[in-house]
Amino acid sequence: MAIKSRSICADGKREMTMYEFMRWMKEFDADKDGKISREELAEAVRVSGGWFAGLKAKLGGRSVDRYGNCYIDDSEIKNLVEFAEKHLGVRIFHL
Repeated sequence: MAIKSRSICADGKREMTMYEFMRWMKEFDADKDGKISREELAEAVRVSGGWFAGLKAKLGGRSVDRYGNCYIDDSEIKNLVEFAEKHLGVRIFHL
């Protein structure tokens, strides 16, 4: 489940398109329900080399999950992108 992207910036962040990011996040959807749970988000943090994955996923999940249902779905993708750019070491660009 490594991040597969075309380039790495000078600041060490990997660049990827929104499509690549969405495809990568779907790899963490273990139960294939179309939503990312806090546990699945913690796995994404772990895989990307982040420390304190559980804590970041818990706090990040709160900031990303605007409905408070403990899941991140497609309607909350903007918040997930902001979280990913801050905590997963990626830069996502829109085409």
